[in-house]
Amino acid sequence: MAIKDNSGEYKARSPLGMVIAVLLCCFFYVLGAWQRSGYGKGDRIAVAVTRQTACASASAVGLCFETHHTGGLANATTSGLGGKPPPSFAPCAAALTDHTPCHDQDRAMKFPRKNMVYRERHCPSDGDRLRCLVPAPPGYVTPFPWPKSRDYVPYANAPYKSLTVEKAVQNWVQYEGAVFRFPGGGTQFPHGADKYIDQLASVVPFADGSVRTVLDTVCGVASLGAYLDSRGVMAMSFAPRDSHEAQVQFALERGVPAFIGVLGTVKLPFPPRSFDMAHCSRCLIPWSGNGGMYMMEVDRVLRPGGYWVLSGPPINWKANHRKWQRTEEDLGGEQKRIEEYAQMLCWEKVTEMDEIGVWRKRTDTAACPAMPPAVRACDPANPDDVWYKNMETCITPSTTAAGGELQSFPERLKAIPPRISSGAVQGFTMESYEEENRRWERHVKAYRKVNYKLDTKRYRNIMDMNAGVGGFAAAIFSPMSWVMNVVPTAAELSTLGVIYERGLIGIYHDWCEAFSTYPRTYDLIHANGVFNIYRDKCKMEDIMLEMDRILRPEGTVILRDDIDVLLRVDKVATGMRWKTMMANHEDSPHIREKVLYAIKPYWTADSDKSSQDQEKKATSSKGKGSDSEV
Repeated sequence: MAIKDNSGEYKARSPLGMVIAVLLCCFFYVLGAWQRSGYGKGDRIAVAVTRQTACASASAVGLCFETHHTGGLANATTSGLGGKPPPSFAPCAAALTDHTPCHDQDRAMKFPRKNMVYRERHCPSDGDRLRCLVPAPPGYVTPFPWPKSRDYVPYANAPYKSLTVEKAVQNWVQYEGAVFRFPGGGTQFPHGADKYIDQLASVVPFADGSVRTVLDTVCGVASLGAYLDSRGVMAMSFAPRDSHEAQVQFALERGVPAFIGVLGTVKLPFPPRSFDMAHCSRCLIPWSGNGGMYMMEVDRVLRPGGYWVLSGPPINWKANHRKWQRTEEDLGGEQKRIEEYAQMLCWEKVTEMDEIGVWRKRTDTAACPAMPPAVRACDPANPDDVWYKNMETCITPSTTAAGGELQSFPERLKAIPPRISSGAVQGFTMESYEEENRRWERHVKAYRKVNYKLDTKRYRNIMDMNAGVGGFAAAIFSPMSWVMNVVPTAAELSTLGVIYERGLIGIYHDWCEAFSTYPRTYDLIHANGVFNIYRDKCKMEDIMLEMDRILRPEGTVILRDDIDVLLRVDKVATGMRWKTMMANHEDSPHIREKVLYAIKPYWTADSDKSSQDQEKKATSSKGKGSDSEV
């Protein structure tokens, strides 16, 4: 009986007690969380972001990572949290679809032609900088997925036929209606890059993973890099923006790593000992001139044990001087000087077959000849400081990799790089390096939960704007994609050498200036803390406009930064038509670091003009109606 009486009393009191208990729990939980956060304002922002993204997938908020070959102009909604109206950026003129700010042809002609100075980077002043959205050309379509993109490029994306005529005999590219087809030929390999690579493989060990990174100088349409990819070799190709229109543009449309560049007077944007092989296939670089300066620059970026391949004049000049329409004395003298410079640089000649010469940089410096009195050693004080630094006629001290030898690829990707194990990168120990990689594996795992397309063929050309030690690229690594790991010149640490020791590729760059590439060359851009690096150095909208220029229509952006920075970024993105979504840090909503996902909508020069005309007509019609009503 007592039990029944107690039960009746409990039933009578339970509703009120439960309500009070719930209210007290909620109150003290919220109060405790606010006190623990240490910043009331930041916590309120976190709550706002949480409400936006809680239990929501990308599709739930209308963010689509798919592409559409014939998509129209998408509605660019935003996740901004109030404040001033966002800036609005107008489209650039239709004639600027291939605008390359630091490689403008008209500006280039104002500079000397000696040593190719006019083909180097010449960026506009802040007052001359265009602050508009570079349009895609009419009819632009999403590039084909890899590996089909290696062989086919939509004509509308790069509508330039000159190479199909100039290089017709050499099988560079052929025009076939709506597409360009790339048979894989080159000046020195008209029968295809595969056969040419087979020939090189008889002396260069591509198969065992010891040769992973290759520098292809003046690359044409980068067919060498395109076909090395299937052998697990990653080539960084470059060529100037010159009379051979769209060389680098074609390379990137094909899905091959490349940038606009030239061997002129400025050092290449790489640290010492970056590449396992350097290659020149009739690249027209005067290797025997300027006191051997260009060979010395190749030597600087070539790793001990690395290979240099020279294909074309003057190799085997005795059999080819008539074909090349040059005298025996001229060609013979050129090859003699090249051989002398190679010996001075401690390169051992491996072979000469047909029109191909192969040298190998010695690993044993004791076997090197004494340096001639007229040649000096380069200053070893800051070997990574190369941005806008002039090349010199000096020899970079040839040292073996401090901290141990490099492993073969793919083991190299996960191994401790020699620069880390030797303590050459301040602030990094072997333990902190491994923790950095684990951190990026967690970040990328969270990215995949939002964007399921990261593990598909959707993204071939990827850029990391602030790559660090390459943690993002290693975590997202796939044979179906590649990452251009950019180490900002304003970064505290110079880590690009570590990235190359992992078997990845990258470049130095100052994000206050335009990148050396054509518009619409990257499928995905990742940036971690890049706006904090450039705070008070240049305008946020200039960096974002450059991101928009090099990002393909319907391309994806992933930005990781402090919440206050991302809220400002989000407002600028609105004026650029990007569609955005904010997400919390994967560990806790109370962490100030957030992630902003964005999609650049599809629009072209003609579709934008059409939509603008419709808006003008609608405005005009509305005005007439208002007048009649009055």
